Amino acid sequence: MGGSDAPDWVIEGAAVATVDAAGTEHSEGHLVVSGGRIAAVGAGPAPESAVPAGARRVDAAGCLATPGLVNTHHHLSQWLTRGMAPDSELFSWLSELYPWWACVTAELEHVAALGALFALATSGCTTTMDHQYVFPKRGGDLLAAEIEAAALVGLRFHPARGSMDLGQSAGGLPPDDVVEDTDAALAATDDAISRWHDASPGAMVRVTVAPCSPFSVTKELMVGAAELARTRGVRLHTHLAETTDEDAYCAERLGCTPAQYAESLGWLGADVWVAHGVHLDERSCAMLGATGTGVAHCPSSNGRLGAGSAPVPELLAAGVPVGLGVDGSASNESGELWNELRGALFTARARAGARALGTREVLRMATMTGARCLGREDELGSLEVGKLADVALWRVDTVSNAGIEDPVAALTLGARPPLSLVLVGGRAVVKDGELVTVDASFVAREVAGAVRRLRERRVAGR
Repeated sequence: MGGSDAPDWVIEGAAVATVDAAGTEHSEGHLVVSGGRIAAVGAGPAPESAVPAGARRVDAAGCLATPGLVNTHHHLSQWLTRGMAPDSELFSWLSELYPWWACVTAELEHVAALGALFALATSGCTTTMDHQYVFPKRGGDLLAAEIEAAALVGLRFHPARGSMDLGQSAGGLPPDDVVEDTDAALAATDDAISRWHDASPGAMVRVTVAPCSPFSVTKELMVGAAELARTRGVRLHTHLAETTDEDAYCAERLGCTPAQYAESLGWLGADVWVAHGVHLDERSCAMLGATGTGVAHCPSSNGRLGAGSAPVPELLAAGVPVGLGVDGSASNESGELWNELRGALFTARARAGARALGTREVLRMATMTGARCLGREDELGSLEVGKLADVALWRVDTVSNAGIEDPVAALTLGARPPLSLVLVGGRAVVKDGELVTVDASFVAREVAGAVRRLRERRVAGR
């Protein structure tokens, strides 16, 4: 997907928010895309000398061009369990849903991923990770199933091979039948890296090592996972400090805060990003900032589960790279990444005042800083010459947004603007608000059937 065989494009007349280091913007500018990368960006019409022969021209008047959005935390398989435990907090929510996730097969995983990736793509996302940490013993190759789905939809994909080895009988939260043996989990993770990880420039698939959380993973697995990731040169991801229950669990069983526990295991560093970080005190924020550890902020999921509001202004002040995440579709039923820009902006301001987070800051979190969390800041996250042509073109001239003076404010404060075009590596994934790679009615039918089959498996006890 993308690359030298992708179409060339000339996009002219749009407002352009490059999200480069200087925050360069053009009220009316152009983008030239060639060979799957950005060949030119600037004010006014594109110079004819920069236009490749045969390039597709787009009159983007009334649009805002931004980098494609980057999703830093998700659980794609949960698309099939949306709406369950609607009034629960995290631990009881997990307890209710673990048995459902234990019934997922590779065939169901593929359909769930199609549904979740559809929602991401049509909300401006061009790169997403997925944290899959439940691997039923007879479920088949779940990771392969979602990688295939990402290829069909056309998104850049960072599957995180998760794991759990601390079941209820050993003091953990998950049922024993959904956890793995420690050595088996590490071996499967190593195999996933060998099979799927692509370290080459412009890669569509990169694998992350991602044991689930302090309350579902042993110290041995956490340490072994960190050693494996650093030996293989891939990144690390886990849940951390999501709820007060997790804080209490760490204090009672480990004698420290979640951040202190992560530090003791070698789990802080520039190659690590954690999900949520809701309950991080001042010292913990400083620890993450000093080590370059990133945070995936998931405001909708945190609100849905009543987990609280992450201290985003404090994290940013401490130098922590903060990206945005949808989180699992079962704790964020819309599954759309655009919602998280508005959610992050409003929750930060509700906590700490109107100046706590700016419209440009939240756009940077959704693009450039998200790319940094995934280790792709040299290739993704801004509209700069030489970077991959992952572009979102938003219509800000419709009834909902016309007249909002600042197009970035229209995107982050207003109603979700329709998408005129989404490119991934120069290839069109969305046109005029519609996914062009997979038929929407097909996805809807497949999801409905998969939900029915999952329910049948659950009733039959798999």
